[in-house]
Amino acid sequence: MHASEEYQLRKFLKDRRLDSMSKVRIKQIRSVIDQTKRQKATMRALGLRKINHSVEHVLTPQVEGMIRKVEHLVTVETVA
Repeated sequence: MHASEEYQLRKFLKDRRLDSMSKVRIKQIRSVIDQTKRQKATMRALGLRKINHSVEHVLTPQVEGMIRKVEHLVTVETVA
């Protein structure tokens, strides 16, 4: 992940944190093969099973932390 992409993700998450009960759509874009057990477990905890699978979650500090741990495997966008 490039520095600019990381900055954009952090800015996105910071802005979303200000909205109470905001929802995000998380989409798996890369495989979990060759990732650590911990990252695989985080992906399962988010509810992601395979590439191009997406889930919606309320953006809580817990979900935000999970997204940060696997940010190289997912994309995140807000849900209206």
